[in-house]
Amino acid sequence: MSTKTLDAGALHSVEELEELSFELRTKLLELCGTYEGAVHIGGDLSAADIFTVLFHYGMHIDPTDISNPERDRFVLSKGHAAVCMYITMAMRGFFSYEGIVDTYGQLDSAYGMHPCKVQLPGVEASTGSLGHGLPLAVGMALSARHRGDDHRVFTLLGDGETGEGSVWEAAMAGRSNKLGNLVAFIDRNRQLMTSHAEERVMFEPYPDKWRAFGWNVVEIDGHDMGQLVGAIDALPAPDSDVPTVIIAETIKGKGVDFMERNLAWHAGSLGAADLEKALAALQSSRTKENV
Repeated sequence: MSTKTLDAGALHSVEELEELSFELRTKLLELCGTYEGAVHIGGDLSAADIFTVLFHYGMHIDPTDISNPERDRFVLSKGHAAVCMYITMAMRGFFSYEGIVDTYGQLDSAYGMHPCKVQLPGVEASTGSLGHGLPLAVGMALSARHRGDDHRVFTLLGDGETGEGSVWEAAMAGRSNKLGNLVAFIDRNRQLMTSHAEERVMFEPYPDKWRAFGWNVVEIDGHDMGQLVGAIDALPAPDSDVPTVIIAETIKGKGVDFMERNLAWHAGSLGAADLEKALAALQSSRTKENV
């Protein structure tokens, strides 16, 4: 079965993807400034480049044909980053951005603080209980193998949730079943909700743990769009035998200086003055990166 009928967004250059990522971060901050509750802004900002490269470049998807059996699947294991996924999907054409702004986090909204596939067509899995996304993705990838399909299954995990035993059971199952159609991205921002990672859980030597489970391990800068594109381009064929994990080194709160690596910004909201300050910081960060 061919996926060539589905658009992988391959017309986007690295520069175009960087522009989309900046737009995504801008929209995230604006929502954080208008929503009355807390937004998981720190982990949204750390994962923004990964979301951008997946939905606008890497995945074979068609927003106008969301049930196409040939489509790639995406599972957001770190479900608290749902709003980043919603905005990315809106930018890709799945649904209206205005709908997110108008109803996010409200009772009966399709745009909840964690994704629900029943409420929002185009979402492949309801997630939020950490450690469940990779097991779900393994099941989807194994099902695809049994059907003879050749699409990929992508999942995005936070590094904190990889302290869950279910993640490593799934990692073992993915390799044991030779699921080369399975790709896991790790948002390696090295922070948990209330502490920095190594203070509570010893993750290192982190890449070696995945290698020990038999995975193809790729280590990149998760904010370097060229490296993200290169990692997608270098993926083994979906019919290969070894699943791939892309460990993306990121910064929680990326792009906003007073949020970066600041435990206080795991989740929060922005008043008018702080929003203006955050948008200015984001613009300044972008300018420095382009110098």
